Amino acid sequence: MARPVIVVLRPADPEAKQRTPPGLEAIADDAEIRFTDAEHLPQDITGADALFLWDFFSGAVHRAWKGADRLKWIHVAAAGVDTLLFDELRESEVIVTNAQGTFDRPIAEWVLGAVLAEAKDFAGNYRYKQRKEWAHRETKRVAGSTALIVGTGAIGREIARLLRAVGVEVTGAGRTARTGDADFGTVIASADLPEHVGWADVIINAAPLTPQTAGLIGEQTLAAVKPGAHLVNIGRGASVDENAMIAALQDGRLGFASLDVFTTEPLPATSPLWELDNVLISAHMSGDVAGWKEALAQQFVDNAQRWLAGEDLVNVVDKEHGFVPRA
Repeated sequence: MARPVIVVLRPADPEAKQRTPPGLEAIADDAEIRFTDAEHLPQDITGADALFLWDFFSGAVHRAWKGADRLKWIHVAAAGVDTLLFDELRESEVIVTNAQGTFDRPIAEWVLGAVLAEAKDFAGNYRYKQRKEWAHRETKRVAGSTALIVGTGAIGREIARLLRAVGVEVTGAGRTARTGDADFGTVIASADLPEHVGWADVIINAAPLTPQTAGLIGEQTLAAVKPGAHLVNIGRGASVDENAMIAALQDGRLGFASLDVFTTEPLPATSPLWELDNVLISAHMSGDVAGWKEALAQQFVDNAQRWLAGEDLVNVVDKEHGFVPRA
């Protein structure tokens, strides 16, 4: 019997660091592994049983879809699947899995660091150091502050746990309102953000990008924030109205923004965000700790071994909603 064919989509750049995922030899005896890039995927997807998107932000699958004559499973080496999903894939029987779990703790640590750094004015310390200026001032207390976490998935929950550990009062915002949640206590409906956002010292976007969350934090929500609030975005740039956010930062409605994701990446040099002292810019790296690529590759290998053995896959994405449902 012929072995199943697994196609691995690699970055096109031959100089890309770790262009090929490590550890695939663990499944090489049980599957034929083929490597391709976005240019050649339309030909190479034909005859493939599974597709591993190591080039996880590529939109090449949509362009190659007509050739997917026997595809059963796609694994994305990322938590977000917004660049992958399209109507034909959603309507198909192809299973999609993602990298949920790999980034939860690193991203939560980044958010905790951003909250502490803003409260203690670390950015100001760097500026005064450059000027060799001794500038004593008072900073904010973190314990007893309030945070609204938009997105109640695995990453949002890990953020909630770390913030609670330092005394932050946490509330969640999700698709449906509820009480008694183990990590958030109270969850408000994301659609009602403008009505609730005004009490939060920190607003954290951890939502996946879906048609429902695109522009979720928009002009109306930003107009209702607590004066001087801190906005943290580790979800997707398109979940926030970037122009409205810039205006809120410039006029002081937002006191600070810690941003790891942007509408356009890399962030263009012409963006006003580069010039604002009350903005932290991070190059979409909040989850990229040492060893992250090895962890992503191992996660795929573990799932592939299940698939080859006829077992249930883990991290199966609800293709209609764009994320892995909570167990």
